[in-house]
Order: sequence, then C-alpha cells, then structure tokens
Amino acid sequence: MYKILLRPFLFLFDPEAVHHFTFKLIRFAHSLGFGGVFRSKYQVHNKLLERELFGLKFPNPVGLAAGFDKNAMLYKELSNLGFGFIEIGTVTPKAQAGNEQPRLFRLKEDAAIINRMGFNNGGVEEAVERLKSNPITGKKHVLIGGNIGKNKITPNEAAVNDYIICFEALFDYVDYFVVNVSSPNTPNLRALQEKKPLTDLLQTLQVKNNSKEKRKPILLKIAPDLTNEQLLDIIDIVTETKIDGVIATNTTISREGLKSNNKDEMGGLSGQPLTKRSTEVIRFLAEKSNKAFPIIGVGGIHSAEDALEKLEAGADLIQLYTGFIYEGPKLIKDINKAILTKQL
Repeated sequence: MYKILLRPFLFLFDPEAVHHFTFKLIRFAHSLGFGGVFRSKYQVHNKLLERELFGLKFPNPVGLAAGFDKNAMLYKELSNLGFGFIEIGTVTPKAQAGNEQPRLFRLKEDAAIINRMGFNNGGVEEAVERLKSNPITGKKHVLIGGNIGKNKITPNEAAVNDYIICFEALFDYVDYFVVNVSSPNTPNLRALQEKKPLTDLLQTLQVKNNSKEKRKPILLKIAPDLTNEQLLDIIDIVTETKIDGVIATNTTISREGLKSNNKDEMGGLSGQPLTKRSTEVIRFLAEKSNKAFPIIGVGGIHSAEDALEKLEAGADLIQLYTGFIYEGPKLIKDINKAILTKQL
C-alpha cells in the first residue's frame, strides 16, 4: 500500500515539507487509536530476534538511524512500526536552525537522498523534556540512542565542551550514546575524525562516563569516505579509548555513478548508492579488528537481502533511514522475518 498509493503522492512534494507532514500523519493516526493496528501489522516478536550488546537487550536488530526523529518527537509511535530501537538526534547544546532551505533532495533514479540539513534541532534540553515520558525502568520503555554533536558556531578546539553538555543532559534518558563527528554538513566537523582530536574527545567522554554510578555505552559514528589507513586508526582509537562500538556509516560526499539530474547538490548522500561502500567498511572493521567491538551497520539498506549482507559482513545490528523512506515500514518486518528464516 505504501509504495503503490502513499509514496507516489508524497513524492510529489518538497521532501522536508513531506517529512513534517508524515510526522503529523503518524501522530494523528495514533491519536485515533491505530497504534495497536501498526503493532499487529509490522512488529515481529520472537526470542531469536533479541540481541544483547554492551549490556543492553535489543528486542530485534533493526533500528531507526539518527536524523529522522532529531528532536525525540515521535519515538514511541515509530517503535510501533517494528523498530527494535530508535536513535534520536543529532542534538546540539543549543537549538539551531540548520542550513538554508532547500536542503533535502530526493534522487529518485538512484533511490537516494542528499541532505545538507546542518544539525537542525531544538537543542538538547528540548529533547530531554520529551524523553522524560520514556523512563529507563519503564515496562514499555523504547530503547533510545542519543546521537550528539556540536553547534555550528562552536570552533573545533572547543567542541569537546558541546559533546560534554549533551552527554550530561541526556545521560539519564538514553540507553546509549553516539558521537557524531562524521556529518559533512557542519563546517570542519569531519576534521574531528583525525586521530588525535578524536582520541582526546572520546577519552574525555569516557572519563565522564566512568565517573557515573553506572556507565552508558558510547559508540562512534564514522564516515564511509575514510581510507583504509584511517579505518585502521579508528580501530586503534576504539581499542585505546575502550568505547563500546562503531556505527558504520554516515552519509557520503561521493557522487560516483549517480544518474539523477540533481546529483550535484551539496550535502551527504544516503540510500542505495551507499550500499556497497558501507558494507565494505563494516567488513574491513570486523576483519581487521578480529571482531573486537560491536558494529551497527547503516547505509543503503533497501531490502531484506541488503540487511542480511550487512549482518554477514560483521554488523551486529542495523539501522534504516533512506530505505525506510523509499520502502515504507514493511521493510522492517521483511528484514526481521528474513533474519528469523536465516536463523531457523
């Protein structure tokens, strides 16, 4: 139904406007009592789908990547569509409008999206207020990842302070953290992926983390555009700082092989053109580290087969974003059923 009726209609309009409209549509449907209908249609419950990683139990391995629900506005409703976990953000200490519009572009011929949103969000305190209705110890708790970044106006030499502010504010309200230094849409942010600044940033967060009564898992989200030498540095950094894992990968600045007329828009590319490269990065990290740390695989998952390929390459969990937009919530169910079939 989604691909036949709803998607063709939605794709007639501006992508960012459609994003806000879709949020309102999902919220309205839930206000009418359709939450149970969505759960029965899309959720797959089976013990074989559960995963235990870095001290957390995931009800299934299919999550929603950061960027879709930046401000923690719809995480409960989205979990009804079958996701095992929801990653909110990227959030920054202060609210910021992001880059000028238009800043979100569909590449229909490539089943892809280019975005240059620029960490538009309402600020970390706004997200915290919404997450308070999802207590960590609650029986109906939605497993939440907090993706944190720096404000655009914060210089790189002061970036660690922004990450600390977000870390401290979110600590009691998220299950794990993701350090985002790999978005191409905040000026100079990717410079923080270099070995020394990244090591310093992660070590500082780990000191804060280890001072807590009970620490929270910290993961690092990396770009697909890193060289093999840089990926080896990432393995060294994870080992040295003892963070809990890696999310591979963020969007790419590559435009290789694209067909769509708007392929040269500035920003990060996601969707099917990223499928192969993100899987390569996952496999490289898994093999070269001898699977020393968990990996969440994201990038170009548009089918159950894409998801299984990521898992076989070494991912422990996966996340959707662009594939969810193009394929709809049925993709979540299809992936979980395919994983079950593979395991049985």
